[in-house]
Amino acid sequence: MKTITPNLNGQNLKIGIVQARFTNEIGSAMVEVARQKLISMGVADNDITLVTVAGALEVPLALQQLALSEEFDALIAFGAVIRGETYHFELVANESGAGVSRVGLDFNIPIANAILTTENDEQAHARIQEKATDAAVVAVEMANLLRTLI
Repeated sequence: MKTITPNLNGQNLKIGIVQARFTNEIGSAMVEVARQKLISMGVADNDITLVTVAGALEVPLALQQLALSEEFDALIAFGAVIRGETYHFELVANESGAGVSRVGLDFNIPIANAILTTENDEQAHARIQEKATDAAVVAVEMANLLRTLI
């Protein structure tokens, strides 16, 4: 049996990040954690591109434009959707998630979806480090996997 093992070498990879500004403090913290992790895996700082958009619903469109450019090996989506008192939370969480997935499948590009969906600010802050680190690892691993499979 042939087994393809995870490759976490980020050298020569170009990573695009889209951050929703609506929860800017959380998203900005996630970007910095991911940036440091990407660099530690060998991604050059000048091979990381950050785009910011108003909110989580705008993230898929920005990801789509980055994918269309064909300049990136993987993309990362950052933001936080925090439950409020209305149905809007479900709408934003579901639609942004579906949009991120669709872009990845439509353009055959790995996208690490790290848009947090939490009940409150405290839960979002508690997940910054882990989810941002995971997103960086997923982006590098999946970019390398797709290179291997093509």
